[in-house]
Amino acid sequence: MVKKFMRNVSLLTLEKATKLACVLLCAMLLNVIAQAQEEELTPVEILGQTVEAQGNVLSKLNKLKVSGYIQSQFQMAGYQADGTNFKLQNRLNAYEALEEESFSRFGVRRGRIKFTYEDGLVQGVFQPDITQNGVSFKDVYLSIKDPWFGRMSLKAGIFDRPFGHEISYSSSTRESPERSRIFQTLFPDERDLGAMVTLQAPRDTPLDFLKLEAGLFSGSGIRPQFDNHFDFIGRLGASKRFDNMEIGGGVSAYIGGQLMFDGVDEEGNKKPVPLYEMKDNKWEVKEADNYGKLANRQYIGVDVQFSMYNEGIGFTAIRGEFITGTNPGSSSGITLNPTALLTGPRYLRNISGGYVILTQDIPTLPFAVVAKYDWYNPNTDIEGDDITGSGELSLNNIGLGLIWYANANIRLTAYYDIVSHETSDKVNGWKEARDMNVFTLRLQYKF
Repeated sequence: MVKKFMRNVSLLTLEKATKLACVLLCAMLLNVIAQAQEEELTPVEILGQTVEAQGNVLSKLNKLKVSGYIQSQFQMAGYQADGTNFKLQNRLNAYEALEEESFSRFGVRRGRIKFTYEDGLVQGVFQPDITQNGVSFKDVYLSIKDPWFGRMSLKAGIFDRPFGHEISYSSSTRESPERSRIFQTLFPDERDLGAMVTLQAPRDTPLDFLKLEAGLFSGSGIRPQFDNHFDFIGRLGASKRFDNMEIGGGVSAYIGGQLMFDGVDEEGNKKPVPLYEMKDNKWEVKEADNYGKLANRQYIGVDVQFSMYNEGIGFTAIRGEFITGTNPGSSSGITLNPTALLTGPRYLRNISGGYVILTQDIPTLPFAVVAKYDWYNPNTDIEGDDITGSGELSLNNIGLGLIWYANANIRLTAYYDIVSHETSDKVNGWKEARDMNVFTLRLQYKF
């Protein structure tokens, strides 16, 4: 019994001793770790950690690109100038009602800063526009490239409509102060909310000169979408370089419409929405009731570009576009990019327009001369005294300019727009030529 008791006591004492040893060992290890943490780093170790942290920051900054440009200008315009060449609030000139004399002013036409963050195949773009009128947003989109060739992509957000050439031609590069009248009318703000795919063959393949851009858009411009239909916009373009010469062109299509809606009457019945079309210079009902249907908004465009460099005469560039199609609108004019559902009958008008522009360097001097002609006809089926509304008068624009390229970042443009238009004895204020010419002196800094 005594031996058995002593053996149990020995086992119990050994177990306690083992546990105590483990506790002491853990305490010693914790003390060693604490001392190591409290130990000061050497200058070399501190420098290593600093370099590593700065490397991580630089790695992220290398993915971010910031660019932009500022356009400050002086303008002098005829008292009847509209909002195409002479940007005005609500496209109206208040001075026309006050005094019949030219109007001059200073302004900031564009103040753009573009943030582009590119991480591998993904690119995010954010571009605000800052002027005396406040801050607005121009580009907010995400683009994802294909992982194989990097020539195909998917883009979603707010960005340029893929129609024609002048829309996507940057305002910092364009030789005329404003885009052509037809583009400002059909595609105000140039941008829309939607998604687009870009398809292009790999480089050094037989079809690498072709590029297809196509997408679905809200049709409301830079505004919230208020209905559940989408407009299709697409362009098939080609561009080829030959030594000191480059030739390009494309065909564009816009297939969409405006939702026809006129609410309900007191009994809850849907009000009929008539659709009119022009026949023999008169409006006739095409369909009596189109409630919930789309009034066709469809355009076809063709564009060409040619540029050449010659040591004797310098750089020469010629571009042109022609657009034709059908526009829906009210009885008095055309309403595009609405901010809400429109009510009342719709009127379909056949439209056409375009531009031709020539830019020529002055040899041995940092100057270039510019000549541009553009036109827009909002109703090709009538003319002269058959026109009863100002929204159906054709307008033409001749632009002459001189550009001084002070350096790679600064340029000064002097440009004069000569505006002419159709006249009609049935349209008040448009029976004779109006004073609509505009002179623009613009200083641009690009960074």
